[in-house]
Amino acid sequence: MEFSYNHLPREGNHYAILLWDELSKTGGNILYMTHEQIARYIGSAREVVSRMLKYFSQEGIVELGRGSIKILDKNKLRLLID
Repeated sequence: MEFSYNHLPREGNHYAILLWDELSKTGGNILYMTHEQIARYIGSAREVVSRMLKYFSQEGIVELGRGSIKILDKNKLRLLID
């Protein structure tokens, strides 16, 4: 399946930038953040964050865990930022 971010919700790149920035700080591929923490950081509702992360998960960019987000495809994540 080819990656296309044509259906990315408008605010999607804000979340991609946040994930990329946090990833750069840790140097790893797992971020230990809850959806609530991301929502507070961005100034959004947790439900919106959950919806966006679910989209990222469906696109194979992340894998969601309890209190963690594993980045599976850094290249796809980077494409959402550019």
